[in-house]
Amino acid sequence: MSGGARMNLLWLQSGGCGGCTMSLLCADTPDLLTRLDTSGIDLLWHPSLSEAGMDEALRLLEDIRSGRQRLDALCVEGSLLRGPHGTGRFHMLAGTGRPMIEWVRELAAVARYCVAVGSCAAFGGVTAGGSNPTDACGLQYDGRYPGGLLGKDYRSSAGLPAINVAGCPTHPDWVLDTLHLLARGELGADDLDDLARPRMYTDLLAHHGCPRNEFYEYKASAIEPSDLGCLMEHLGCMGTQAQADCNVRTWNGEGSCTRGGYACINCTAPEFEEPGHAFLRTPTVAGIPLGLPTDMPKAWFIALSSLAKAATPQRIKENARADHVVARPGRKPDRK
Repeated sequence: MSGGARMNLLWLQSGGCGGCTMSLLCADTPDLLTRLDTSGIDLLWHPSLSEAGMDEALRLLEDIRSGRQRLDALCVEGSLLRGPHGTGRFHMLAGTGRPMIEWVRELAAVARYCVAVGSCAAFGGVTAGGSNPTDACGLQYDGRYPGGLLGKDYRSSAGLPAINVAGCPTHPDWVLDTLHLLARGELGADDLDDLARPRMYTDLLAHHGCPRNEFYEYKASAIEPSDLGCLMEHLGCMGTQAQADCNVRTWNGEGSCTRGGYACINCTAPEFEEPGHAFLRTPTVAGIPLGLPTDMPKAWFIALSSLAKAATPQRIKENARADHVVARPGRKPDRK
């Protein structure tokens, strides 16, 4: 906020698992409440973290809706449930007799900023998978398509679309850094990508900083999840396509999916929940992965892969199919 004013924040949870709040609690340098305070952010209410009872919370919502209480940032976690038949009655806000989607529409209309926390709130996410019986969607997207609950033309009072801090779950720093920039008035439309995600974490790929990159360079691939090799060729890894800085801004200071032996499933993208194949299997045609790096022509990938495999050092071949280092790096003989 300009002029040294503090920014207030209201957090609502809708159709989801609450995993983004659980992730948020993992903020540790410093902790969540210290990060909010030092960023100049006052938490008005959070359904899991606040001590306020239901009556106090409902008075707050009414005050915001009526204009008696200013609302700077509305954070919504979880997808918005429009069913059945557009009524939203699959998710009623307890104590109000009204669907959550009605509250979100009204609060978003008066909020200075509207933030979708997690891929469910951004695009619909896992809750919108399959036949989507609850008609779940994101704040301003329905899968990959603009629209969602608020409509493609929605803009908050600051003139921004709903800001999609996508991820399943979100990295705590993605959320807190976004809120910090909003509080300082330093996040504008140019700082968002074409899916309204903050570029401060989507200008990189999950591939960047992956400790398996030496295996990727030589196309020395893992066969089993416990193998050390690259997970792209056989085990479904989409790190070369996933826009997120997971291996640069690691989780809890040291972790990421690929560091933990699990393939990146591109969870910051819309419709990641239904890739059309098992998450841990790479679909191929004639042995060539269908999901190639986003900025590499297929012919180049095939040519480079063939050359790289032919040039793979024996050490890398052996380690790629092992669950620990079995071949150590060689050393040039000392000069006499």
